Amino acid sequence: MVNEFKLPDVGEGLTEAELVSWHVKVGDQIKVNDVVCDIETAKSVVELPSPFAGYVQALLVQEGETVDVGTPIIRVGDTAGSGEDPDASAEKPAESAGAVVVEEEQPLTLVGSGPRTAAVARRPRFLAKPTARAAAREQGIDLADVTPARTDGVITTADLAGRHTAPTADRRRAYDVPAPVFTGRTTREPIKGVRKMMGQAMAASAFTVPHVTVWTTVDVTATMRRVEELKQDRAYDGVKVSPLLVLAQACVEALRRHPLLNALWDEDAQEVVLRHYVNLGIAAATPRGLIVPNIKDADLMGTPDLGRAIADLIGVAREGRTQPAEQQGGTFTISNIGPLGMEGGTPIINPGESAILCFGAIDKRPWVVSVDGEDRLAIRDVCTLSLSFDHRHIDGAAGSAFLADVAAQLG
Repeated sequence: MVNEFKLPDVGEGLTEAELVSWHVKVGDQIKVNDVVCDIETAKSVVELPSPFAGYVQALLVQEGETVDVGTPIIRVGDTAGSGEDPDASAEKPAESAGAVVVEEEQPLTLVGSGPRTAAVARRPRFLAKPTARAAAREQGIDLADVTPARTDGVITTADLAGRHTAPTADRRRAYDVPAPVFTGRTTREPIKGVRKMMGQAMAASAFTVPHVTVWTTVDVTATMRRVEELKQDRAYDGVKVSPLLVLAQACVEALRRHPLLNALWDEDAQEVVLRHYVNLGIAAATPRGLIVPNIKDADLMGTPDLGRAIADLIGVAREGRTQPAEQQGGTFTISNIGPLGMEGGTPIINPGESAILCFGAIDKRPWVVSVDGEDRLAIRDVCTLSLSFDHRHIDGAAGSAFLADVAAQLG
């Protein structure tokens, strides 16, 4: 029996995608849900799992080729084409809720040489919580070397304690921008995929939504002290505590008190849609372009869980593995340009939202403080916050009140 896997629609209304890289070769034996390739949509790079089990008989699309949804991309059959009987292949068992499968590849069997257990079989699958996966990636830990303490075999952050190894080059997969074309005195880079979507979305937002930006400079010395205190709190073990986490929590709290900043202007219905939940977006610059994944229901999370979610979101985005669903449905966005050394900016609102907050660099500056009723000059940690908002339903007073609320929580 032979099956052809057709390019599916992995997002809302996807019409085409570029095949970035193959994970398999002709002759490989695969199981249901084994990842066979990476594709780049207009939103992200996505792993495609196989709906079929068997042997790879043909790769029907070359790497770098853009094909329409519904186009056959791989052919899978009961045999490898050399006459041998395939091993029995069953569907992969359901994995624990919230766990992420991490799989390492083994050398492949040459077609026609017959199956060899050591060469055909892939290494065991490792189940890991998203927070553990992100921590392992950041610390350079190979999950294959980690023994889980849980009876269900799921690796947690506690299992990573004391393990620090450098990731080997063959385990890293970089997703760079499309190959440039050198034409003499100029170099041309194709505009497609994530970069193309970013350009279209930003242009549409800038020229259809009336932007207004307000900003304020804040003494965040208290925030920096709180960051150090939280790092010593056992509740934050395994959490990357940073000023961004404190700001994110402040924004969530402020959005409860200023719902217009979390609302949506529905032009077609001529309504303002007030949303009673917060899907917090964090703008992330990747080699393929700007993306804005969001944390679903961030308003229902405690600060430690919010910190873990931010770390997962940023880590996956840097790898180019953010899924389309993770970029949809955002209600408010933070653009953190502080690590780039920038003091502030006038960010463009993410489509479907009403406001975006720009978090500038935190620097030590001379600052006037009041001590016992007297003004004195002191060295303080200071940063600039700037807020762009949709002026159709958010006036200057509402936007400024929200920004003042956030600033007060940081000061």
